[in-house]
Amino acid sequence: MSASRRAGKLTVAIIGGGFSGAATAFHLARLLPADAADIVVVEPREALGYGLAYSTADPSHRINVRASRMTLISGEEGHFSDWLEQTGAILDDTQAIAASGAIYPQRRVFGRYVESHLQPFLQSKAIRHVRAEVAWVERSGEGYRLVLSDGATLSTDAVVIAATHPLPALPAPLRSVASVAGLVANPYDLERLQAIGRDDRVLIVGTGLTSADVIAALDRRGHRGRITALSRHGYRSHVQAAMQGDPIGDFTSLPLRSATVLLRRIRATIAAATRQGEDGYPVLDAVRRQGQLIWQALPLAEQRRVVRHLRALWDVHRFRIAPQVAVVLDRRLDEGTLAYRAGSIVEAEEADGRIRVTQRSRRRHDLIVETFDSVIVTTGPAHADILRTNTAIAALGHLGLVRLDPTGLGLDTDSHGRAVGKSGHPADNIFISGPLARGSVGELMGIPEVTAHAESIATEIHQWLGYQTALRRRAS
Repeated sequence: MSASRRAGKLTVAIIGGGFSGAATAFHLARLLPADAADIVVVEPREALGYGLAYSTADPSHRINVRASRMTLISGEEGHFSDWLEQTGAILDDTQAIAASGAIYPQRRVFGRYVESHLQPFLQSKAIRHVRAEVAWVERSGEGYRLVLSDGATLSTDAVVIAATHPLPALPAPLRSVASVAGLVANPYDLERLQAIGRDDRVLIVGTGLTSADVIAALDRRGHRGRITALSRHGYRSHVQAAMQGDPIGDFTSLPLRSATVLLRRIRATIAAATRQGEDGYPVLDAVRRQGQLIWQALPLAEQRRVVRHLRALWDVHRFRIAPQVAVVLDRRLDEGTLAYRAGSIVEAEEADGRIRVTQRSRRRHDLIVETFDSVIVTTGPAHADILRTNTAIAALGHLGLVRLDPTGLGLDTDSHGRAVGKSGHPADNIFISGPLARGSVGELMGIPEVTAHAESIATEIHQWLGYQTALRRRAS
């Protein structure tokens, strides 16, 4: 069985229909004349644009960036805010507006926004949505044949990998309790979270955004037991600032070639801003906005130093939580039902249906042994395992067409967004869109950066299609 290919047209298959894939399809469809190419998004979910992040139905899960900065179109920063006003999408959400007046809708609302802007292209057949997963990829002439999970196949001239967020990897010390009912390896598994009792004692492995989501979700369901959030540094995500100032600092005019010099420059700029009555957030916003140029100026050895030594510190300042979520965390801390701990898991074992965990304190290096009813893994997407966990990417890796980037943050790409294979050369018809390209690109996790990257990839594909069309015309 075949997922029909339109005769005479070049086909672009986008693997993954979350935000990265949907945004790439959207911008490519906007660039192309009608019927110029067949854009096919392979995504098992019912609708495009949601993905893992924006498909959550839990009302406590909110976007962690104010709505005014979320957009599908880079040049229109208020695009999402305008849509909210036009559609009344948050009229029934009494908690959407923070005390500062900034809007932080439920995450699923942003998915609806993206879906609504793809609808005209889906209705006109400019974009096709094939509801399946890619089980394998094979070469087919100059292109590829995708074997789908439903047994169908799809022939394509170009592939875009837009599979963004794999699940967290299970930490090695927890593998011994992988079959215990209380271990929740998927923090988005609502059924498993709902099974956690009101008074259960919970260990959350990880202290970032996903950890905050889980705490807020448990609290909303009435959980009142003690929660311990554990990570190597014990950093808690910062809350979004009530007021948003202009970015402060220039980190690119004189390119920085050392992670140490970069850190010193950031600290000095924060100190100068503080003397002027500012806090450090506008400086960090400047680092984020200039992040791709900063990253690309660093030699590989220095990029690796940043990942190894500064990533945790950057993440806790860069990825801030919505004020509504911060209120829950603050209350739990005040009540004594939430504690953050810096340390690591040494071993875990089943104990009468519960999980006994031995932890090593980071500061005192002593061992702490505690028993929990549930252990939830929220350590963030396991991008470094993507060649093993994603079947489509594994197949392309088997063909030698993709490889991990040298920093271990995702897949290797060239400056045009094309996948670099084992030979060190790019494949001219395999593109990487979204956070999997951040090892090559730099800062590429927030919606503004992912949107801009999707626009760039769409432009590259558009140019590639034009070149291929010209070749076909000459050949005929």
